[in-house]
Amino acid sequence: MEKSANKPVDRADLLVSKAEEDSDFRERLLANPKNTIEMELGVALADGHEIHVHEETYGVTHLVLPPRSRFSAAEREAAKTGRASLEFLRQTMHDPAPPPRSPAPDGTDARMGAATPAALADRARESIRRGLDFLETTIDENGAWHCIRFNTADPDIPRHFERPAFVSAFCVLALENCGEAQAKAMGAAAKAYLAETVEFPGLWRYYRHLPQDLDSTALCSLVIGTHPWILLGRNVPHILANRDEEGRFLTWMLAKDEPDVVSKFRIEADPVVNANVIAYLGDCPETGDAQRWLEALVVEGGLAGSSKWYPDTIAIYYAIARAAIRIRPALDRLRPILADRILDLRDEKEGFGNVLQTAQAVSALHNAGGLEKTGAKDLLERILGSQREDGSWPELLAFGDQELKWGAFGQIGHGSEAVTGAFCIEALECLIDVLEA
Repeated sequence: MEKSANKPVDRADLLVSKAEEDSDFRERLLANPKNTIEMELGVALADGHEIHVHEETYGVTHLVLPPRSRFSAAEREAAKTGRASLEFLRQTMHDPAPPPRSPAPDGTDARMGAATPAALADRARESIRRGLDFLETTIDENGAWHCIRFNTADPDIPRHFERPAFVSAFCVLALENCGEAQAKAMGAAAKAYLAETVEFPGLWRYYRHLPQDLDSTALCSLVIGTHPWILLGRNVPHILANRDEEGRFLTWMLAKDEPDVVSKFRIEADPVVNANVIAYLGDCPETGDAQRWLEALVVEGGLAGSSKWYPDTIAIYYAIARAAIRIRPALDRLRPILADRILDLRDEKEGFGNVLQTAQAVSALHNAGGLEKTGAKDLLERILGSQREDGSWPELLAFGDQELKWGAFGQIGHGSEAVTGAFCIEALECLIDVLEA
């Protein structure tokens, strides 16, 4: 599904400018701000968030204070040193996670012989419904999907559940094109969770002991774009201020009195983070340098090893293809090149590695316009063959720091059955589009 590109403009300034020129609009904005803004911008603002418009006069001046921090001074101080406190880390990562379950069968039961495209699409829909049933068991009462933090080098290092806003945004974006009512309901619950975890003026962080980051902020902003802080672009100046001299967006938003755990090994520019920020901000002069940087990486074949936080090239292609479809037509020239690069990664079984990599490749090809060049039936068999009887797909590495700099202990991975499942459902929706075309 194509998205209209957001623009990094201050919509609040636009509303003020119109109020200065149009007295009728001014009166409506004062009397009924939420409805007037919705009518003017053509959006439906999120429920549960009041908007007040104040009019200054020559005798009345308003001083607007930002909201209080979600965290007390003691909590903020604890976060600054939390990385050195095992008890703080346990609170951050919630609770111990069990060992990973065994993989699904080898897929022989999913072989479909000479099934018609309509029959294949029906099988995919049934798989989606089973997958959604499982996903519903993994979302908590707050609307958060969990992820598992594990060590990729040493399986004996304890595993922990974690529920950062980033993971829920990850899942919602993968499910956004699923038309099933169950997916919409889970998405609505997750959006409420993201709204509860946002920090003024529209920023998010992964862990309490980490600073705010642009990856979490961009993905969460894409999901709850009707939240007034996001819709009015309150976070845009902060995002634009977090660029390097080449115009690329930096991962971490380091600020005074914030945790500095990442400052010593800060990533200056990550391609997935830049793609996600571009998807949120849209095609505009402020994202032009980052767009050109990503385009050069793809065209010149420079993506391998370019991301610290994402484990393979397919994950990077997936993020770039999603950005390309959201800001069309700006990166249309890159889409066929993306498709060719992804197709070159096919293995001897017409897949792209494990089922998570295959699912991301399918969705990326769908966005890049190259999915019809693949064997939809083979890919469908691969995804359905990896699904367990309870509707789940296996926990696999989705993102994490794989650098050897900190030894085996520092090789951290993140993934869950829920995350894999959300990507597999997204891929199945894409394959249905091809089968029914």
